Amino acid sequence: MAFARNGDVEIYFETFGSPADPALLLVNGLGSQSISYRVAFCERLVDLGHFVIRYDNRDVGLSSMFDDAFTDVGGALKALAAGEPADVPYLLSDMAADGIGVLDVLGIQRAHVMGASMGGMIVQTMAIEHPERLLTMTSLMSTTGDPDVGQPTPEAWDLLLARPPTDRDTFVVRQLDGARTWGSPHCFDQDRLTAFAKEAFERSFNPAGVARQYLAVQASGSRSASLGDVKVPTLVLHGDADTLIDVSGGRRTAEVIPGATFVLIEGMGHDYPPEFWDQLTGLVYAHTSQVHE
Repeated sequence: MAFARNGDVEIYFETFGSPADPALLLVNGLGSQSISYRVAFCERLVDLGHFVIRYDNRDVGLSSMFDDAFTDVGGALKALAAGEPADVPYLLSDMAADGIGVLDVLGIQRAHVMGASMGGMIVQTMAIEHPERLLTMTSLMSTTGDPDVGQPTPEAWDLLLARPPTDRDTFVVRQLDGARTWGSPHCFDQDRLTAFAKEAFERSFNPAGVARQYLAVQASGSRSASLGDVKVPTLVLHGDADTLIDVSGGRRTAEVIPGATFVLIEGMGHDYPPEFWDQLTGLVYAHTSQVHE
């Protein structure tokens, strides 16, 4: 197994394809492990000429957990809602630095980066804080951190903030409920989703880590002002059926980044099932192929 380091934090990663090809770093969303970027999806990107890297964010998968860091989640959220500082273990800036650490251990000076949901927030943070390391950025089904855009529907909010699952069965049910609530409406495949949920649970199950990641998102605030200075070529993708992060979040992202391209994907929710892989990888390749070292 391969690990990168960011200080005391170990980040698990995997690669696909030839290191001689332009690197594409894939960044995951809230509670999502690297395996959410399925092998077949990564191989499509390899076939298009990328050296693909997927990794587990801190507090999920096989990367370092922060279970020893006491976190009053409820108290922190109340403080943030009141506009007060909150004691959180880490921020999106730290998670962005984790991804840069993966590039460092691979000896990659500059890479294309793509992030989904919270991963989109992380790659936006990379573009703000580490622009010299990025060739292009793709922000998928994400938002800027502004409270007036990108908000979930009431049903999605209720499920997002519901009591976390406690075992494999409740975890599988929660994943299926999430797919029904915010997934692509015409792509619900119970067998596929159940099999993947079981695979993810067996690999790693840490609800407290997901809560800490959520705090990192909330405590990091708006990126809009800083994104206005970003010069990294940017593609923003968002599904018109996304009920977890409203499409207004994607539109705002494209509006505040100079020269960004926005593409609305019909029928896609807050997921990227196989039915959309060809479209997504084609859009990403059309974007990355315009920029070279």
